[in-house]
Amino acid sequence: MRLLVCSLEDNASVNIRDRILALADWTEQGTMEGSPVYYLKDMALITVPRLHLWNDNIDKAAARALGTSVEEVVFLSRHKAASGKRSLTVHPIGNWGRADYGGREGTVVPSAPHLMSSLLRQLKEEAAGLEFEITFEVTHHGPYLETPTLFIEIGSSEATWGDHDAAQAIARSLLNVEVSAYPVAMGIGGGHYAPRFSESSLFKKIDFGHMLPNHAFDLEDKEGLADKIRRGMEGSGASLAYIHRKSMKRSEATTLSELVRSMGYGTVDSSDLENIHPSDP
Repeated sequence: MRLLVCSLEDNASVNIRDRILALADWTEQGTMEGSPVYYLKDMALITVPRLHLWNDNIDKAAARALGTSVEEVVFLSRHKAASGKRSLTVHPIGNWGRADYGGREGTVVPSAPHLMSSLLRQLKEEAAGLEFEITFEVTHHGPYLETPTLFIEIGSSEATWGDHDAAQAIARSLLNVEVSAYPVAMGIGGGHYAPRFSESSLFKKIDFGHMLPNHAFDLEDKEGLADKIRRGMEGSGASLAYIHRKSMKRSEATTLSELVRSMGYGTVDSSDLENIHPSDP
């Protein structure tokens, strides 16, 4: 079952929940943590009182409470950024280093590459005409779970968290998404918003799992970098790395590519990939 999680402390989360409940004929059955549980096809929607970052092992708690297995978890969330940029984002979770915002130090949560990339594409369709950027974010923050997990978010300020059209686009995406089965890659390089990986996933037959940005690794620390690559690959179920070469020096990209290959993984870039729509350039 796919578990959708709403937080009462997050007004964007409640906004998305209310829109998705209004768009389909959900069945209310039972409660969890004092709030109703809703079911639709292979999905269950729960509401918790805490902010998402502190919901460690909510997958196990929900499985026990609902008496069913949980295969994927989707947190309905706000995204906050100083820029206030209007954005709809999806991203995997975990910590490449310190656990300042939930989760466990140096631990990434299993990602859901096919669902996450498919939701990015569906968001692009459902949000057409809205003034929101559709983008991945790289792997960051908690909570800790053992089930494939992603966050889907409205960004990036109080002015947008209550936007009904944005919440409607996310709700429709969750209801209408058709999950792809393209090859899976771990993204390496770039910044927090991963525009290169977002663009590739929107137009190419590639699904992204974990994404390791430039600021989260040190090329001089080969052992530490190899450990992060290994964790990201295993947490994505990937055997390919997509290196954002333009975000680093050519020599750095070469060193990184050689390290990835020495670990037994392959590398891929946009020129290797088939277009989703043959008419695209």
